[in-house]
Amino acid sequence: MAKLTKDEFISALKEMTILEVKELVDAMKEEFGVDPSAVAVQAAPVQAEEEGSSTKTVVLKSAGGNKIAVIKIIKEITGLGLVEAKAIADNGGNIKENIPADEAKAIEAQLTEAGAEVELV
Repeated sequence: MAKLTKDEFISALKEMTILEVKELVDAMKEEFGVDPSAVAVQAAPVQAEEEGSSTKTVVLKSAGGNKIAVIKIIKEITGLGLVEAKAIADNGGNIKENIPADEAKAIEAQLTEAGAEVELV
């Protein structure tokens, strides 16, 4: 198998859905015994500075009348457990921070379709 360069790996990541990225992170945890998301959390502020205003934060203002559907979407997008996703649906708050604007708009569309009130910051 050919070795991927850093740029090739990043390009491949950009083409993945959130669910595929979560599955990749889970597989890396299993294979290497480390949590790569811990590194990603540290790297996020640097990435945000480099990208400038092209990044957005998806903020849930209200889950609306179909809270169960919104909870399911939050779980899928974030990889959080049921209790954590329900807490966000109940209280509002940031769902994803410092993500590309097009990804943020896609998440906003999913949540809005389910009846949630969402804001991109």
